[in-house]
Amino acid sequence: MTTTLTIGAVPGRARLLIPGLLACGVVAAASTFLSRHYGAPVMLFALLLGIAMNFLSGEGGTCKPGIEFAGRTLLRIGVALLGLRITVGQVAELGWQPVALVVASVVLTIVVSMLSARFLGFQTLFGLLSGGATAICGASAAMALAAALPNHPLKERATLFTVVGVSALSTLAMIVYPMIAQAMGLDARAAGVFLGATIHDVAQVVGAGYSMSQQTGDVATLVKLMRVAMLLPVIVFAVMLSRRQAGQTGGPRPPLLPGFVISFALLVAINSTGWMPAVVAKGGSDLSRWCLVAAIAGIGMKTQLKDLVTVGLKPVMLMLGETVFLVVLVLALMHWLA
Repeated sequence: MTTTLTIGAVPGRARLLIPGLLACGVVAAASTFLSRHYGAPVMLFALLLGIAMNFLSGEGGTCKPGIEFAGRTLLRIGVALLGLRITVGQVAELGWQPVALVVASVVLTIVVSMLSARFLGFQTLFGLLSGGATAICGASAAMALAAALPNHPLKERATLFTVVGVSALSTLAMIVYPMIAQAMGLDARAAGVFLGATIHDVAQVVGAGYSMSQQTGDVATLVKLMRVAMLLPVIVFAVMLSRRQAGQTGGPRPPLLPGFVISFALLVAINSTGWMPAVVAKGGSDLSRWCLVAAIAGIGMKTQLKDLVTVGLKPVMLMLGETVFLVVLVLALMHWLA
């Protein structure tokens, strides 16, 4: 006797989510394949493929509930699992100078980004979103901050633009920044600090660092993970800022500490104890990456391409300015803290 499992046999809510989740999973798998074979950021591939399949998220479509779930819930799960990449010991290994450099560069970049966004006529929260993506960990930070910010008609478009911009700039930085480090005569450790503190995405930091030397790659990766650790206080700041603005406008105030932020902090703490088996930590980190790729695919499916091409020149200028500011600031801090 054989039993055939069909979608119709799956009960309740899960049955509504399966078609959309499968669509996001297919896009995530295709994006990962393309990224590994062509060397471009996986988030960028997922976003572009998702936009190409935006017809799946139409009203009344069978995929719409699962796509909405991926863009919201899978995003939060992926961000929470990022905590498995970080330990307190990793931060302590580098000494106080890189820690001070990372904290100062992240804080100043975000503050300048928020002020610049206000000057250019954007909402302050857009400056926080783009500045956080530039200062912390690229597309992952953009999505984490977007999950913490209140809903807004333009939030998804701002998130997508930030992901596209930071992914493109990160790829360019992976090629150009090692040449800057060599031209300035930085030694292996200093080059690692420079690359880890300035390149946006983790994958591009790893690629740039190990293209120079083993030591440079190791230092760059650790400095980058320190920037990822800054995600927690920045998210808390974003939530507090959102609550303040909601209180001023009389709107609903988001919780002070969303569940995924608490989960992120707990996983960092548990991972720092050394009790977690390496295979579990690696599996959770891999699951985080898949959740984030599927989430950006889902967000892409909900977006029209024309929404991105009509953003204008000012957001591009803002992100370019943030990137240049971060490079100049890090080089200045390296000289001052040496």
